[in-house]
Amino acid sequence: MEVYNYMEELVYRYIDEVLKKYNNVCKCEKCRLDMAAYALNNLPPQYTVTEKGKLFTKVKEMESQYGVDIIREVTKAIEVVSEEPRHETH
Repeated sequence: MEVYNYMEELVYRYIDEVLKKYNNVCKCEKCRLDMAAYALNNLPPQYTVTEKGKLFTKVKEMESQYGVDIIREVTKAIEVVSEEPRHETH
């Protein structure tokens, strides 16, 4: 068994979804990692060790406010990183 932060999985999933709505944003791996790090630093971790814990966290994800909080932080992360990407723009 390992300690697993389920929030990481959620953030990457929401980044993929929210980025579909942005046409003029860099979607390279470096920017996506920066977006994930920014969002994760502003969201509470959801550590699990067992499958039961992971299932409990998945149920919590279905709560509307929980999803809204993640989307808000992911959107903020996309905007912050896209304003000043840490690489040369093409």
